[in-house]
Amino acid sequence: MRSDASRTSGKVSKLSLGGAMEKFATTPRADFRFAPLNALLLVAIFVAGLLVHLRLYPFSPSAVLLFIGSALFLAVGLRLTQVWEAVVIFGTADCLAGYLHLRPESQVLLATAIIALLVAPALQIAYQWERAVVLRFGKFVAMRKPGVFLIVPVIDKVARFVDQRIRVTDFSAETTLTSDTVPVSVDAIAFWMVWDAQKAVLEVEQFEDAVILSAQTALRNAIGKNDLANLLSERDRLGREIQRVLDEKTNSWGITTQAVEIRDIIIPKDLEDAMSRQAQAERERQSRIILGTAETEIAEKFARASVHYRDNPVALHLRAMNMVYEGLRQKGSMIIVPSTAVETMGLGAIGGLTAFDRGVPSRGGGAPEDAAPQKDPAV
Repeated sequence: MRSDASRTSGKVSKLSLGGAMEKFATTPRADFRFAPLNALLLVAIFVAGLLVHLRLYPFSPSAVLLFIGSALFLAVGLRLTQVWEAVVIFGTADCLAGYLHLRPESQVLLATAIIALLVAPALQIAYQWERAVVLRFGKFVAMRKPGVFLIVPVIDKVARFVDQRIRVTDFSAETTLTSDTVPVSVDAIAFWMVWDAQKAVLEVEQFEDAVILSAQTALRNAIGKNDLANLLSERDRLGREIQRVLDEKTNSWGITTQAVEIRDIIIPKDLEDAMSRQAQAERERQSRIILGTAETEIAEKFARASVHYRDNPVALHLRAMNMVYEGLRQKGSMIIVPSTAVETMGLGAIGGLTAFDRGVPSRGGGAPEDAAPQKDPAV
């Protein structure tokens, strides 16, 4: 939780002032969008008014500073507020200051301020992925498409710039009981979009919050209807179920839910350890079953082989010799076999010949050179 909060605060701190103003302009609290183009238009009107003033009256540094200062003050104020109340208040304050400083030469400044405050906010721009809902005297009047459009100052209000692109919203259900009374925490994401901006704005107060809360409710209901095993193994089915329920609710708002995906299912630590031990015991049981099956198959093979060896002593003799040979191939190995097997395979004669060959000297006739002299028993 602490890491999520730090990431969120980091994102908020990195949000620029211009981005914050753009985001505020798309909320119902703003009456219009005062973009950089509007600020440029306002400054251009004040510059034109200053040129007219200098043609009619002698040059005055205070008049130049007042015109330029008024343009910057109004541009910054409208950019920060983006409401008609600010237009009226800031315009009145600017006109009063200009009248007090330039009278009786303040007519041009007053006319310039009034024209700039009426024209600059009236020019609105909707981006390609947006639809603008325009109200006049509080009633719906038009749905503006992407591009440039005009509104009547003070009378009209852009209720909402609605983004019609596909949106991704994350939501979660913490400590929700499954059908087998297991507390789980589930994180999910929903892909949805607004296909009718008029319904979404005029019929739902905050459609983003409504979608998120409806998704959380649908997720909790789906968790309560399924047990833990189904939640862990059938995430896709659970996501489709939540998407169907959510889409049925939001479709009447002009919003469609395209998909819901389950990202993570968190279970209690004790239950996780118990499930791990259960899985380990299950794997051990499977290994024992496989080993027993292998022993059974080996016994069946030996039983079939005994049929062939029973009436064929030569084959049995060759098999025994092969087994002894395989054992003797290992260095330092020793094999103990029954005497009957030794006699059958002739290993005694072979061992005696080998020992005799090692004891006989290389030159013939005499006793070995390294043999100890025999003592006379009588001595």
